[in-house]
Amino acid sequence: MAKSALHLARMSYRPKMPASLRGAVKVVEGAATESVSDREEIAAFFPHTYGLPLVSFLPGSEMKEYPAANVGVILSGGQAPGGHNVIAGLFDEMKALNAESRLFGFLMGPEGLIEHKYRELTAEVIDEYRNTGGFDMIGSGRTKLDKPEQFEAGLEILRELEIKALVIIGGDDSNTNACILAEYYASIGAGIQVIGCPKTIDGDLKNAQIEASFGFDTAAKVYSELIGNIQRDCNSARKYWHFIKLMGRSASHITLECALQTHPNICIISEEVEANNYFLDDVVTYIAETVVRRSEAGMDFGTVLIPEGLIEFLPAMRRLIKELNEFLSQNDAEFKLIKRSAQRVYITNKLSEENAALYRSLPADVAQQLIADRDPHGNVQVSLIATEKLLADMTAQKLAEWTEEGRFHGKFSTLT
Repeated sequence: MAKSALHLARMSYRPKMPASLRGAVKVVEGAATESVSDREEIAAFFPHTYGLPLVSFLPGSEMKEYPAANVGVILSGGQAPGGHNVIAGLFDEMKALNAESRLFGFLMGPEGLIEHKYRELTAEVIDEYRNTGGFDMIGSGRTKLDKPEQFEAGLEILRELEIKALVIIGGDDSNTNACILAEYYASIGAGIQVIGCPKTIDGDLKNAQIEASFGFDTAAKVYSELIGNIQRDCNSARKYWHFIKLMGRSASHITLECALQTHPNICIISEEVEANNYFLDDVVTYIAETVVRRSEAGMDFGTVLIPEGLIEFLPAMRRLIKELNEFLSQNDAEFKLIKRSAQRVYITNKLSEENAALYRSLPADVAQQLIADRDPHGNVQVSLIATEKLLADMTAQKLAEWTEEGRFHGKFSTLT
């Protein structure tokens, strides 16, 4: 297929390289690493891999010759711009060190490793995907690696392809996979390095060495542009409150960064809600009070930014979700026999009194979403929970009550 001028220009771009990685490089081992917290517990879980030295790459004085090496790579979790360039950079440096080195990509995430589905990534393949977003070069997946039979299945294909290093590109769950796999292979002396490359648009894989994982900057800029477009429309139409949900299950970094870039009328930060022990009604009241103040100034419109994981940071909701997770994991087979129309009543009767009352108070669609299928890591799929609609509906209900009490005299229409 003929390439457009834009595609050709994009392919010709060469990302900037840090000075320490240009030309000859020397590897320097530093002090032993350690976790930020729970050191004894983590060291017990990873006795063969905990406390490895920090490795620094510095400019070297002479180029060295290295033997050819076969390397495997896996894309894991949600896609993020830059994934293809991580693979391209890996390929380029492997070939620069030894032209006989080969790179194999396992298809559709960790599942490709277990099921022995792969493709060799040659220069022709790599060049088609340079500087392009997405994860479609080899695909991605969310298979959880936690069973010895999975590790052994992976080891079989790694040995068949004579792979000595496996690079897993992903977020916190994916890097947990990498840690567990590395520990297992180290414990049996498999002779295979497992390397985790931090990727998450949530921006929650940070430390002294990682200022921001790739994906975060692009996500924040793209979202901010979209929010800005909505705000322009909001200011023009002057009749809607827009409730906008942004990605971020366990961290609100994207929501906060977008708020700093776009200045919405309201920005809810999950960590702040948790720190202040707010209940759902506290959040709704805060939004409603802001709506009232703007209405008194003649502005019955505005924008609200909400992180997708907010619902898990509300103490009461977290307790409900925890009990739901525990019950459903222990009674999965029985629950699957219950008709969808009867699931809410069934669940309500199985919960503790406090959680049952909260569950009954939720809108039907939100209640159903809380008992929907979990992801492979056992998490509630919060991206499927219409938190923005829940807050919009509950704010409308509170404002209706305040209208009857004479506390609110404006109009409140929402778009989610």
